[in-house]
Amino acid sequence: MSWQAYVDSNLVGTGRVDQAAILGKAGGVWAKSPEITISPEEQKAITTAFTNKAAVQASGFRVANQKYFFLSSDTYGDDPNLIVVHGKKQGDGAVLAQTRQAILVVTYKFPQTAQDAGMVVTTLGSYLASPELLGSI
Repeated sequence: MSWQAYVDSNLVGTGRVDQAAILGKAGGVWAKSPEITISPEEQKAITTAFTNKAAVQASGFRVANQKYFFLSSDTYGDDPNLIVVHGKKQGDGAVLAQTRQAILVVTYKFPQTAQDAGMVVTTLGSYLASPELLGSI
């Protein structure tokens, strides 16, 4: 499956998120929904959110020129290869998930919920972080 197909089918296609992108851990936008634009500065800050938790806790993060306040950051389940960061802006929010090779970025708007967006991101993120997939890429 292509990176764009993951965005179109597994993220935005669920109806549980508004916009989505997949970034490379080393930089660059691999795939995105048409409405989202993530600047190089935002890409760098998103990548840093996974290595400098104190900075993202203090300042939040930006996606598509919208600032989100930090809510939480943790590994997902027992998988140290999947780190998930949640942010909030009034009734809307964003979820970031770092896998072995990529970073998933989604935004959601009310009435979409953090729980629904988080479930979509962690489901795809778990799949992308799996050792079985790494061997097939």
